[in-house]
Amino acid sequence: MIICEASFGQLFLNQLLQTSALEWLGTITGFLCVYLAAKQNILNWPISIISVAAYALLFYDYHLFGDAVLQLYFLATAIYGWYYWAKNKEEHQKPIASLDRKGYMVAIGAVLILSVVLGLFLDHFTPSDVPYLDGTCTAMSFVAQIMMTRKILQNWTLWILVDAIYVPLYLYKELALTAILYLLFLGIAVMGYNDWNKTWIATRK
Repeated sequence: MIICEASFGQLFLNQLLQTSALEWLGTITGFLCVYLAAKQNILNWPISIISVAAYALLFYDYHLFGDAVLQLYFLATAIYGWYYWAKNKEEHQKPIASLDRKGYMVAIGAVLILSVVLGLFLDHFTPSDVPYLDGTCTAMSFVAQIMMTRKILQNWTLWILVDAIYVPLYLYKELALTAILYLLFLGIAVMGYNDWNKTWIATRK
């Protein structure tokens, strides 16, 4: 057991020592943008643009093609989210919304359908060795991100789930620093849900 722990620790340390400048850039800006999003700070969007550009290149190099394409989607939603949050701030609208029963059904259905479609595509048309896991994480991230741009509370619920899956996936792909980042994301997502939930409850009084 001790030998296994030492081997894992050494492997993890080696991965960290081999971390590229691109991964460091994506990690630092990624942490900042998620933290700022949890705090409802509009600066999360311009910072996220830097992060997704770095990770698009990184994931492509590591054959995480679903995640690479997802970064391009994140880029588009970052621009939209920046506009939408700025518009709501100017109009003094209530910032947080919550899914109703129909909204839950649409969100769950979208995740299931996208997971299958993306998994099949990655399995048949790319050299990915984790096509269905990559596809599922991509699908959940896709839905969570559009929910975040619209300030829907349950975006954090999806992020909590997907971040918990991404941590072992990135360790498997030897992206140790990114695995640490997503472990931090998991904690921030819990904090984000709690903070946004308090705001949502306050606006209903």
